Amino acid sequence: MAGNLNKKVLCLIDEYGTAGVGDLYLGAVIVLARDAGRVDKCFTDLLEPNANEIHAAQLDDGYLQGLLHRFRSGAPPGRVVMLNQKITPRGGEAPVLYAQAVIETVKVGLKRFQKDVLGRETIGNIDVITDVNHHNDHPLFDAEIERARKEDGRFRGVNRVTKLDSAASRLLQLADVVAYSRKWIVGADLNATGLRERFGVLIQ
Repeated sequence: MAGNLNKKVLCLIDEYGTAGVGDLYLGAVIVLARDAGRVDKCFTDLLEPNANEIHAAQLDDGYLQGLLHRFRSGAPPGRVVMLNQKITPRGGEAPVLYAQAVIETVKVGLKRFQKDVLGRETIGNIDVITDVNHHNDHPLFDAEIERARKEDGRFRGVNRVTKLDSAASRLLQLADVVAYSRKWIVGADLNATGLRERFGVLIQ
């Protein structure tokens, strides 16, 4: 059985917006663990040598668009899936809503990764990494994640969900930029086709 399992997949998640307060957009960067170092270096090499943590909301849109465009041009072709998922407002506890948003985004992203990168009928051996915040650092978040790991389709292939300070991961910072990129559609600067063709960001 283990011999049929795909190599480890990393799904890094960050958000633009707040769970339970208006629209929420999650950005996902999905790579094979063995490719993560190359993809990280590709993004890091585009930044100033002394650049601190990247927070998309604090940076100029033109700079961010140039950054994403250059990353897309330099990243290993066919090895990365970047997804922006819109989560419509719904009632409930914010930690549960955030967990459901993560679950939904991971499932959609893995479906694309399974088709576009792995080229196989099944997918498993997945580690999800989220930027730690007051919603996912909560028992209700953990309970909803554990429920989904046991019951919820493609999410059952997730080994664990880890919360990490995004300062420690350039790929989480990239996921933050991917999440923020939805602002360019909301502001009518671009459409979904433009985000996909210029930056490689898939819209759901």
